[in-house]
Amino acid sequence: MPAAGAGAGTGAERPAVARPVVTELRLSAYAGRRRAIHPLGPVTLFAGPSGSGKSTVLGAYEALARLGAGDPLGEVFPDPAALVPDGARPDNQGRRGFRIGCTVDGPVGPVRLDLAVQAEPELRIAGERLTCHGRTLLTTALRDPGRATVQAAWLTAGATPVTRAPLPDDLLGTALLPLRVAGATAGQREVLAAAEQTVVGLRSLFPCTPDPARMRAPVLPGEGRLLRHCGNLAEVLHRTHTACPRRHQRLATVAGAGCAGPVTAVAVQELPDGAVQALLARGAGPATPLGRLGDGELRYLALALTLLTGPGVLAMDRIAEVPDAMQCLTLLADDLDRGCDARQTAALLGLAATIAADGHMRLVGSVGAAAAADARRIPGVAVVDLTP
Repeated sequence: MPAAGAGAGTGAERPAVARPVVTELRLSAYAGRRRAIHPLGPVTLFAGPSGSGKSTVLGAYEALARLGAGDPLGEVFPDPAALVPDGARPDNQGRRGFRIGCTVDGPVGPVRLDLAVQAEPELRIAGERLTCHGRTLLTTALRDPGRATVQAAWLTAGATPVTRAPLPDDLLGTALLPLRVAGATAGQREVLAAAEQTVVGLRSLFPCTPDPARMRAPVLPGEGRLLRHCGNLAEVLHRTHTACPRRHQRLATVAGAGCAGPVTAVAVQELPDGAVQALLARGAGPATPLGRLGDGELRYLALALTLLTGPGVLAMDRIAEVPDAMQCLTLLADDLDRGCDARQTAALLGLAATIAADGHMRLVGSVGAAAAADARRIPGVAVVDLTP
């Protein structure tokens, strides 16, 4: 199986991006996608009918993010054979696989990461390439099928042009470079800067799939970090209510745009058993517990809260060595409009576009055809139509 293609870096003449962000996703041969290149802006929505590949594209992004965080290949791709493109024939050794990649823009310029994964007969990385401005910084290749390693070569530009060493065949080599490269030469420092930018850009991702069925019951206070399924929404609202009053008040304002009635506040009630439940205050009337809200309202509140918070309030792999102010969080929301009406979806996208404009937050999601048509009219929102 061939190694991942290099490709020349592009956009070297552009001004440097302040915070690392994924600006392009490539599904060269992945599931039902071939030679697919998708630019990603501050707010990007994938649209198309069922089966067009919306979830596949978002799944590839999350897979790269998990590899960037150091997750092993087997955990990221539990069913790798399903990701081999239809009709892909095995080579002489019975090997088949898939290829994905991305570009992470940031202070050092656009950095390309391309990855070839062998799915059969064994799951392993077959090739990886990291390039910046057309200069190859890292390559790996599967040289000995009998060993659980790949042969890596990274730029040194010292007494020897490159350094060669084996790396595990189930981990992303780019994520390992900060642990393996000393930074003693200009070439090594170039490699480190590109690798660190790529890792930060990939890891700054929070997949959010609100599940209303988990969000209705009171919950016990804990760390106060929002889970992916948002089942602890009341706990996080309890935290923001006490620790982030300005942000909490903004959520109450946003809630009024997507929930029925004249919402005046998002309140939190502590129950005798120590649990907390969230409520919507509606003027002079009685407050409504979140458990009584409709699915669309709950999903709307959860997604709005995610857009208004940062890594410290989300249950994600935090990059402790990088200050939050130097990161740009990307919210990944598959079926963003599920259960939401047109008003709620438009309010969420308008909020996302406003917040994304300051460079601290981005949104990549998928929506249905009706929501896509409305989204095209919202400034700052890009819609990618995957209709075959």
